[in-house]
Amino acid sequence: MNRDDTTPTPAEERLVGASADREDQAVEAALRPKDLGEFIGQEKVREQLDLVLRAARARGATADHVLLSGAPGLGKTTLSMIIAAEMGAPIRITSGPAIQHAGDLASILSSLQEGEVLFLDEIHRMSRPAEEMLYMAMEDFRVDVIVGKGPGATAIPLELPPFTLVGATTRAGLLPPPLRDRFGFTAHMEFYSPHELERVVHRSASLLDVVIEPDGAAEIAGRSRGTPRIANRLLRRVRDYAQVKADGVITREIAAAALAVYEVDARGLDRLDRAVLQALLKLFGGGPVGLSTLAVAVGEERETVEEVAEPFLVREGLLARTPRGRVATPAAWAHLGLTPPQAPAAGNGQQDLFGA
Repeated sequence: MNRDDTTPTPAEERLVGASADREDQAVEAALRPKDLGEFIGQEKVREQLDLVLRAARARGATADHVLLSGAPGLGKTTLSMIIAAEMGAPIRITSGPAIQHAGDLASILSSLQEGEVLFLDEIHRMSRPAEEMLYMAMEDFRVDVIVGKGPGATAIPLELPPFTLVGATTRAGLLPPPLRDRFGFTAHMEFYSPHELERVVHRSASLLDVVIEPDGAAEIAGRSRGTPRIANRLLRRVRDYAQVKADGVITREIAAAALAVYEVDARGLDRLDRAVLQALLKLFGGGPVGLSTLAVAVGEERETVEEVAEPFLVREGLLARTPRGRVATPAAWAHLGLTPPQAPAAGNGQQDLFGA
C-alpha cells in the first residue's frame, strides 16, 4: 500500500511516540473532509479549485490536471479524494517511488476509466523513463508502448481515456519544467494558523465524540506545528490521557499534561528538536557547526536531522543555515532558558572549527 495522508512521517511518529497502527489509520481516514465545504483552511486554494471543478462539470469534461505542493500533512491526499468526489469519479492512488519503470506507469494508465482521477504522490520521485511517458499521457491521452528490444523494438501507440492527474509533491523545485507546465492548475499548500487548527481540532473531536473545551483545543493547536495531520494525532493521544487520567474532558491543563508525557513542548518541539538545540547551544556555543558534526552529537543520522528536525526549527526561527554551518538564533537561547556567551573580541585570532 502506498503512502498517503494516513501514514505518519518520521516527525509525526516522534510526536505521538510510535507509528500509527491500523486502527489509528482507520480513524484518520474517517476524519477526512468529504467535500470542499468541509475542508478547513487553504482558503485561496479551495476557491480556485472550486472554480476549476465547477467549470469542468458545467462543460461535461474531465477536470484539468492538478499539482499540489507543500509539506506533509497539509491535506494533499484529502484534496485529491475531494476532487474525485466533486467530479463523481473513482480515484486510484499510487506514488512516485512505486513507479520505477515506464511499464509500471503504462500498466496503470491503460487500466484507467474515463474521467478517473489518478493521484500520484511524491511525483518528484518518479523515474525519468516513466516521467517522459507521462508527458504524452497528460497532453495527448496517449502512450507509446515499446515492444521488443534493440533494433527490432517497435512502438505501439495506445489511446487512453481522458483522466485527471493529481500530482502531489513536497519538493516542487525538483519537478522538471516540462512536467510542471502540463498541469492546468497548480497550488501551494500553506501551513495552518493556530486559529485554523483549533477549528480542525474541534471538528475532529466532534467526530470522535470527545468533549473538548476551547482552551484545550487551543493548547493542542498551538503544539501541532501548523499541520492538521499532527493536530489530529495529538488530539487522539490527549483523548487517551483524558480517559485514563481524568474524566474524559479535555481542558488546557489536561492537554498540557498529556503532551508533556509525549515530550511535546509549548511550541511543538519534541525530544529530537530539543536535543539538536541543546547540542548546538551547550556543546558548540550556538554555532556555527556543520550538520554532520551536529548529527553525531545527538546520535542521529545526518538525513534525520536535516529532513526531520531542521525544517521546523528554521521555520520557528530557532535555527539558521549559514555558509559556515548551523547557527542558533537568540530565540533558541531564550526558548531553552540559556544565556548566550559573549562574542569574542575582534582580532583575537579565534577560528571556526565546525564548517558547513
